[in-house]
Amino acid sequence: MSKRRSPTIRRRRLAAELRRMREAAGYTVEEARKALDWSSGRLNHMEGGRLSRPDASALRDLMNLYNVTSPERRDAILALGRQSKERGWWDTYSDVLTDSYVAFEAEASAISNYQPIAIPGLLQIPEYAAAIARAGLARTDAEIERVVESRRKRQEILEGDDPPEFRVVIDENAIMRLLPNPELAHAQLTHLIKVADGLNSVTIQVLPFSVGLHASTHGCMVILDYPDPLDPSIVYLETRSEGLYLEEPAQVAGYRQAFEHLSMDALSKSGSIEFLKRALPDR
Repeated sequence: MSKRRSPTIRRRRLAAELRRMREAAGYTVEEARKALDWSSGRLNHMEGGRLSRPDASALRDLMNLYNVTSPERRDAILALGRQSKERGWWDTYSDVLTDSYVAFEAEASAISNYQPIAIPGLLQIPEYAAAIARAGLARTDAEIERVVESRRKRQEILEGDDPPEFRVVIDENAIMRLLPNPELAHAQLTHLIKVADGLNSVTIQVLPFSVGLHASTHGCMVILDYPDPLDPSIVYLETRSEGLYLEEPAQVAGYRQAFEHLSMDALSKSGSIEFLKRALPDR
């Protein structure tokens, strides 16, 4: 499977297609599941994208019920079902990747990220990723190494032929928290400068303390946009365990507006690079 294609995104698209087919045919969920003599909740799980291995025969039964006769449409639905069964590289790191965020990130064409506390994962050097894992408590050396490996794997999307547009606003607070460890700070800030200077697809901005109160005092956020209009944008809000995903258009629009205001308040790309250079500690 291409690393820029995510089974999770295919499963999400399939769920939306199943809802559209049912509504076009004039069925409620209850009417459809009774017509097929399915157990309660099965169709809800399929339409909610929570059935990780959708069965081809079940998809055919739904299309027959909804009178979907177009060979092209039927083939497309069955293809989505097959693709949603594939495994992403992140499945091998399920011991340290505890929610679905990386699967949603993998296929994004644009990523907009505000980080008030830490350097974003896509920009972390291995030593910083390890330090973050240790600070999160309850991490063995083996788990920390797995975290670092998974972080490196994530970062490959910035280095390929078709990288996403990555816009990140990093709060000055996240940079200041590095300074008690001058060696780590120097290495991590040097990496940020290198990426900001060298990757056209990445825009790094620093939000200085001097801005005062701003549009995202509620905390960190990530907005994920996708190349296919069939895949609506998502807002991801990180928590200690499983994150929160927002998909309603009004919710996404509100967070997008907040991010754009942050971007306007933050230093320019060149100003941010100069800020990072000035923040480099002596070694």
